[in-house]
Amino acid sequence: MNNRQPRGRAGLVCGAVALVSVLALSACGPGSAVAEAPLAGSPIGGPFTLQNADGETVTRETFEGSWRLVYLGFTFCPDICPTDMQRAASAYRTLESESPALAARLQPIFISIDPERDTPGIAQEFAAAFHPDFVGLSGTEDQVQDAANAFAAYRAKGETRDDGFYLMDHSAFIYLLDADSNPINFYSHEDSAAEIAADIESWMTS
Repeated sequence: MNNRQPRGRAGLVCGAVALVSVLALSACGPGSAVAEAPLAGSPIGGPFTLQNADGETVTRETFEGSWRLVYLGFTFCPDICPTDMQRAASAYRTLESESPALAARLQPIFISIDPERDTPGIAQEFAAAFHPDFVGLSGTEDQVQDAANAFAAYRAKGETRDDGFYLMDHSAFIYLLDADSNPINFYSHEDSAAEIAADIESWMTS
């Protein structure tokens, strides 16, 4: 059985449906330019509790004061996650090069949706492979599901092979939140690293 195609189609479709449903429930956002953001007023980026590689509890409030670029995936992902993480890292590097002051205010974050295999340490190792500034997070099954819910992210364990290996079916969006945890925008596989960097800069300077 080819697990890749179902994961890509089902995950992206279910994730898109979940995201559209959340956006449909969005109310008026906060004042200023943030109110005009695509995700303004949505609950995306809500409260969560996870752990970092040092065993410390990490919550949404941990990152208050910093803009955030957040991606949910898993380290055993054969294609989508590495590609998306590379785009996020490339966008971040572009900001480091062209707008270092903005990059200093942006925290890139990777949240594992596969706690069975991805310990916080493994999540951090995976995230740092794309850029040393990435923070990798994981937690218990309940904590990870709560985090996925906070980002309207779809996740489901795929069929387990005889050797115990499995894939995770999941949505694949990169989320941008501002320093006050307001959801701003999201990026799909159609957005290039250059486009993501330009969009982040436009929101951070608006």
